Amino acid sequence: MKNLSVKGLLVLSLFSGVYAGSFTLGGVVISENQKSLTSRYMGFVQDVYVKEGSIVKKGDVLYSIDSKEIDTAKAQVELSIAQAELNEQMYTNQYNNALLNLERHQRLLAKDMVSKFEVENLALSASNLKAMMDIGKKQVLQAKQKLSEVQNQYRYLSVRAPNDGVVIEKHIKPGEMAMPGVLTLLLSDPSSLNIVVDVSESELATLKMGDVVSVLIASIGYQGEGKISAIVPALQTHTHTFKVKIAFTPTALVYPGMYAEVLFKGVNP
Repeated sequence: MKNLSVKGLLVLSLFSGVYAGSFTLGGVVISENQKSLTSRYMGFVQDVYVKEGSIVKKGDVLYSIDSKEIDTAKAQVELSIAQAELNEQMYTNQYNNALLNLERHQRLLAKDMVSKFEVENLALSASNLKAMMDIGKKQVLQAKQKLSEVQNQYRYLSVRAPNDGVVIEKHIKPGEMAMPGVLTLLLSDPSSLNIVVDVSESELATLKMGDVVSVLIASIGYQGEGKISAIVPALQTHTHTFKVKIAFTPTALVYPGMYAEVLFKGVNP
C-alpha cells in the first residue's frame, strides 16, 4: 500500500464497495452559469484588469474602453443645446415684444387711431412667434435628453462582472478595438457546477434521475457523492450516447474544466 499513489488510494477508497452492474466513466466539470461578455460600444480598449483564472466579484471592473467617441458626441450635443437655448431665448424676446406691440395697437384701435387690419396682422405675428417659442423649448428639452443618453453611455465604457465568477477565457488586450457582439471575456460561476459524462445507450438503461453516484476529482483529492440531475439525448444519433449531468457539492478547489471520474453504482447485491 505504501507504493500506491494518492490518486490510487482515492480510487480504491471511492470504488471499494461492490455493486452489481456498476461502471465508471470520465467526465468534465462544467458551470451552469457561464457568461459571454461583449462590449456594448465600439472603441479602443484602454485597460484590462483581469487575466485567465482571475476570481472576480459582481460589479468588479473587468476592462475599460477609451471615451473619445463619446466625448465627441457629448461636445456636439452640448453645442446643440446652446444653439437651441439661444433660439428659444430669441423667439421668447420677439414674442414678448410682439405682445407689447399688440396691446398698444389694441388700445389705439379702441380710439380709432389704427386699422383693424394692422391689429390682426400683429396678432397673427404674435401667434406665429409663440409657436416658434414653443418649438424652441421642445428643441432644448430634446437636446438635453440626448445629452443624458450620451452621458449614460459612459457607464458602459467600464465593463463590469455581472456576477461572482472566474475568468476562463480572455480575448482582449489594451489597444485592441472592442466591437459590439464580439466575445471579450468568458466568465464562469464556480458556485454552480455540475459534472457531465457521456453514457452509452446500453448503459443508460440502468440509470434513472436521482440515482446517487460517487465522484472523484483526483487532481485535487476531491471525493464525494452526487445525483443524476439530467439525462440529455445526443444531438448526433449515430453516436448512441447521452449526456448525463451530475449535481454535486463542490469545494473551493473545484473549477470548470476539471476531469472527474463518476462511479455509477448499479444495483447493490
